[in-house]
Amino acid sequence: MPRPIARVLSLLELLQSGGVRTVAELAGRLDVDERTVRRYVDHLLDLDVPVESVRGRYGGYRLAAGYRMPPLMLTDDEALAVLIGLVTGLLSGTASETAAAKVRRVLPVRLRDRLDAVLGSLAFTAPPAGVAVPEAGVLLAVADAVTHHRPVAIRYTAGDGRRSERTLHPYGLVAHSGRWYVTGVDPALGEDRTFRLDRIAAARTLPGSFSPPADVDAAERVLAGLATAPHRYEVELRIRGTVEQVRVRLPASVAVVEPEGEWVRVSLRVERLDWLPGVLASLDLPFVVERPDELRGLVAALAERLLESARAGANSVAGGGAADLPSPP
Repeated sequence: MPRPIARVLSLLELLQSGGVRTVAELAGRLDVDERTVRRYVDHLLDLDVPVESVRGRYGGYRLAAGYRMPPLMLTDDEALAVLIGLVTGLLSGTASETAAAKVRRVLPVRLRDRLDAVLGSLAFTAPPAGVAVPEAGVLLAVADAVTHHRPVAIRYTAGDGRRSERTLHPYGLVAHSGRWYVTGVDPALGEDRTFRLDRIAAARTLPGSFSPPADVDAAERVLAGLATAPHRYEVELRIRGTVEQVRVRLPASVAVVEPEGEWVRVSLRVERLDWLPGVLASLDLPFVVERPDELRGLVAALAERLLESARAGANSVAGGGAADLPSPP
């Protein structure tokens, strides 16, 4: 009959939490009888786990002082994959926070510190719809540069296939909608830049250090960068309302919204305009289209269609069309 490995490991986890555990307590936690607990202890002893028996009124079992489980044998890539899964679980409110603590506890110190750098430099904007996982070496190198304020050299492939090598002073890592980004400043150009980590082929930290701005918000920078990325159309609007009202339909990853008295100025960069008239109508707020002219035409066309639908409905009622409908039950 095979040994109940899962419960033996659960016993080990209970003993690793420290102190003396009575046989009755262990039996209750493992949902077995006391005789079975003693058999599980024998299994641990067979594995050279130093479990000590403590006699007396408050006796039971404990691990020998100073004993720790050997380091979990994971490569950097494997450990990072586990970490990404656990971090994603933290966003959905699962029990992965406890699992993350357990995995971290048995990792080698060298790897634990590097993974802590990832968590310490990471911000989230929204739960992911799907994950584009970056290379482990890239993520670890960038996280280390963020944590210690060191320049990082990257090889990057843009969305249009262009390749480049550049140096970045990274301010933070951000996970947004399943993609990972690093945001910072390009010291050679003196410009703010944001890069997708899954498009970085290689990254290495460089000698020296830099001082990031005291009030930098990495997540806000990434969202603003996505909203102002080059696209076919540049849209400028003024909407009479509050920033909060506009954000309901135009989030930070889509538009830049700035208050101007009783109005707000909205700037967007989009590939298509056909979805915007419906969004503006759903806001139910006065607005002015400053550019482009094509958007004004689309808004006017939507207004005409809505007016025609309203007139058609009114004519149907006036002509007695409603009388043909069945009476409600």
